[in-house]
Formats: sequence, structure tokens, C-alpha cells
Amino acid sequence: MAEAQALDAAGIALASGAARIGPNAIIQLAAALAEEHGEAAASAVFHRAGLPGWLDHAPGAMVPEADVAALHRALVEHVSEPEARGVAASAGRRTAAYLLANRIPGAVQGLLRLLPPWPSSRVLLRAIGRNAWTFVGSGTLSVAAGHPIVVTISGGPLRAAGSGAPCVAAYYAATFEGLFRALVHPEAHAAALSRLTETNGSCAFCLSWAPPQASLVR
Repeated sequence: MAEAQALDAAGIALASGAARIGPNAIIQLAAALAEEHGEAAASAVFHRAGLPGWLDHAPGAMVPEADVAALHRALVEHVSEPEARGVAASAGRRTAAYLLANRIPGAVQGLLRLLPPWPSSRVLLRAIGRNAWTFVGSGTLSVAAGHPIVVTISGGPLRAAGSGAPCVAAYYAATFEGLFRALVHPEAHAAALSRLTETNGSCAFCLSWAPPQASLVR
């Protein structure tokens, strides 16, 4: 029986002013963009977003939600949407790798890998939920646990990104997929449940470890 969990991060994120998000949303996008399209493209996108300083001096603390949204808008304006989503997905995988290397204790990772996928996924989702404000900013995260697991993210940078919203969605899905593949099941995958538009400001994807049907991330 699926259980629903909803977390509203707005109050936390806005308590000290403008909503903020962890710096990996910018750092890993810069790295993925430079690797896939070159340093010149990365410079062009960051300048278009009005954020050239982040390339020279990578952020070491939480960054404004608005900066992340602007960067994804600039990305989809500079390359085609499929290419932009590919870059964002790569950034999401990089973020998952960073979290595994630096934020999730090795003992916890070992325990999650020992557990069967269902209880492992529940433990991981609880941990993600407790830290949701660090990646949804002023938005909300809701999780319907089961198999597949349905993740819905609304507002925050998704709403602010406008035309870049599909890129933000791809980033989120790839990050979740990377964590689930490493900690829950090696065949875990994320699949989109609905087409994201720049006006609805939300995305939904399911996570499962059955053979993939239509993956959201590449």
C-alpha cells in the first residue's frame, strides 16, 4: 500500500530571505556543459544567465533559487531542448556522485545496499525528504512510496525557470536515479509521468527497478 509524504520547504527556504539551493545545482551544470559542449558554450550560457562569476569562482555555499532558474533558461536558449535536457541530466548524475562521495556516510550506504530494494528505498526517501529544502528551495516535494515510487516536485526553480523547466526536471530525475542505482538497485530508473511545460511549474516521475520502459534521463 502506497504511502504519501509531502514536504513544504517554502517556510524553511524563505525564513532568511530569498529561497536558496545547494551549490551543486550550478557547479555540476557548469562541469557537464563544459564537458559536452565545450568551455566556450559554458561561458556563453553563464554570461547569458548573468552569472559569469560562478564559472571563475564556483559557489561554496547555498545559491539563490533564481540563479539556478536563470541558468536553466539560458541553457535551453543556447542549445536545443533535447541537448539541454541531456546536459541537465548529466549534471544530475554528477550531483548524485558528489552526494555519494561526500554527503552520505559509507556505513549508511553499506546498510542501504544490504537491504532489499523496498525497505532500502523507504530509508533513502526519508533521508531525501529531510533535506528536500536544499534542492527544491521554495518549492515542494511529495513522494508516494510503492513500486514504482512516484516523486512530484512543484514550484521553486521549476516554476521560476520558465522555458528551462524541462531541464530542471531532467536534473532532478537524474539525481534521484543516480542515488537509487547506487543504493537501492543497479537497474533503478526514472521515467517521466507527464510532459512538463513552462506554465505548470511541476514535474512528476516514477522510480522503479524493473526493466525500463521510457526513461526520462539519458
